[in-house]
Amino acid sequence: MPTEKEIEEVINMLDGKTEEGVSRIGVHRVETEREDYVREVHHHGRCDVGSPFADGSVGNFCG
Repeated sequence: MPTEKEIEEVINMLDGKTEEGVSRIGVHRVETEREDYVREVHHHGRCDVGSPFADGSVGNFCG
């Protein structure tokens, strides 16, 4: 269970990101052996980060 300090650190990190102008944030908690592991992914479009549309693995559909 996270401590109050750890929760406050996450809140401060997210507040900092929004103050920098980040408009979309996805947070995923994963059980790992390393408690200090943080991965940050950037995408310069409006697609969801990591989605098939964002990574280009889905083409445009012609209808």
